[in-house]
Amino acid sequence: MDILPPQLLGGFLLRRVSPHLGAEVEGIDITKPLDAETVASLRQALGEHGVLFFRNQRFDHDSQKRFGRYFGELAIHPNTPGPEGHPEILPIHADANSKIIAGERWHSDVSCEQEPPLGSILHIHTAPPLGGDTLFASFAAAYDALSPRLKAYLGGLTATHAGAPNYNRRNRITGVDDRGRVFPEAVHPVVIRHPISGRPGLYVNRLFTQRINEVSEEESAAILGYLYEHSERAEFQIRFRWEPHSVAFWDNRAVMHLAVWDYFPHTRSGSRVTVKGGRPEAA
Repeated sequence: MDILPPQLLGGFLLRRVSPHLGAEVEGIDITKPLDAETVASLRQALGEHGVLFFRNQRFDHDSQKRFGRYFGELAIHPNTPGPEGHPEILPIHADANSKIIAGERWHSDVSCEQEPPLGSILHIHTAPPLGGDTLFASFAAAYDALSPRLKAYLGGLTATHAGAPNYNRRNRITGVDDRGRVFPEAVHPVVIRHPISGRPGLYVNRLFTQRINEVSEEESAAILGYLYEHSERAEFQIRFRWEPHSVAFWDNRAVMHLAVWDYFPHTRSGSRVTVKGGRPEAA
């Protein structure tokens, strides 16, 4: 049986982890300053593989923000600003006292924004002894597997994405008073084209997508229900097992993800920065 060898790219090794998405990056310390060639190679690899994985990266807030800024301006989360002095840092933490975790349903980060994030960079410094994996699924692989007739039907359709249903629910469970707050809402194409790979991909998710705009509510609910189940199929997925000081850098225009909360009452803790993006382009 032939094994695909790792690819030498921009001074680091890139090892693919599935046919559709994901690559492990070796031989690079992303907590240190990087040169332009390395950043360009990482950007290209992210666009082609959807999510990059790194091990043994001991970020602090400053080095994590510096790494994120190589790829664009950092965003502040619309519901959860970061700690004092680091508004761009999104704490990710669950323990025996948690009532809910971040990312427990399939989603692309903050797709309710008018200009959703390019990418998200999550560093987990404390991992549970077992469990706590993150699943990623490829937008492009899901689209490619649709029938030609369904692809034609979806072309030109748009969907409304809204933050309020998710954030209101989270805040109610955690006891946060969000009365008077206004959360983002946006309309995006149902099928988008990735700006680096050029591949079309489905751009709907259970957490933020509310309805398809050009059809009746009944038809929208039926089509979205099918697209959710289809895009979450196992053959479009990979599963990443966290170790202390692992990093995942995913492209929100190429993949959606889900965090598995199977480790209660153990602790899983880290931080995320999010890189600003632009308006998704229709395929």
